[in-house]
Amino acid sequence: MQKIIYTQDNLQLLNRSFLFGDSVWVSFFIRNGQVIMAEESYFFLMASMRKMRLNIPLTYTLEFFQELLQNEVLSKGVQNGIVQLMAYRKQDEKPLAKSETAFFFEVDETEDVLRIQGNVELDLIKEINVNANLLSNIRVHSPENIYAQIYAKENDLDDVILLNPNKKIARSIFGNLLFLQDNVIKIPKQTEGAYISPLMENFVTFVHKNKLAEIEEAEIIAFESQKAEEILRISDEKGVHSVSKIRNKTFENTRFSEMVQKWAENFI
Repeated sequence: MQKIIYTQDNLQLLNRSFLFGDSVWVSFFIRNGQVIMAEESYFFLMASMRKMRLNIPLTYTLEFFQELLQNEVLSKGVQNGIVQLMAYRKQDEKPLAKSETAFFFEVDETEDVLRIQGNVELDLIKEINVNANLLSNIRVHSPENIYAQIYAKENDLDDVILLNPNKKIARSIFGNLLFLQDNVIKIPKQTEGAYISPLMENFVTFVHKNKLAEIEEAEIIAFESQKAEEILRISDEKGVHSVSKIRNKTFENTRFSEMVQKWAENFI
């Protein structure tokens, strides 16, 4: 199937996203021919746009995006996938704060977004770190991500662990890391530079409500990644993957697999 790309208002090459990275990314999720977590994704889009001080048109309602995805994605036969939507500030003559906003999206068809889609191998990167401020929690232009992706490719890795300036684990390139030890799942705090993730928050809420494990938001030093029994990566961009190896240590994925399976089976 041909990749679906939607552009609002005839995307111009000279726009502020292309020139300055002046944009935000948010994912919408398609499962079994339906948009799931639509409200969570929509409110995250609105929050991300506000943090970047993008003007939010009155037409950008939840119903607007639901109808758009129905007409431009679901009606074309997409059953499972991740919609990567980017909202950006136009390049116009208005003062920056009053510039108009537009968006485009592309669809990556995947397997069930609520299931583990494979294993990934990680390592720690020390040459760079990521900030832990207001914009660190949303998906914006990140030179650190670009550098880290090249580093991972050159070292035959799928992803890397990124630290903040205090040498605490923030996130990976593509998403958040969950560390399971005994009956506790540790997750880096957002104040440490972790992404806000509707997908992860939905999973964590399910685990907590069903008492499958205790959830602890924590400051996590790099060494603790080696102490974990299992590690899960949840990415709004890539989906859910288990971490199979970090350096010389391998990890199981039995318990996280069971939790994710129950999450998928009970998802409404």
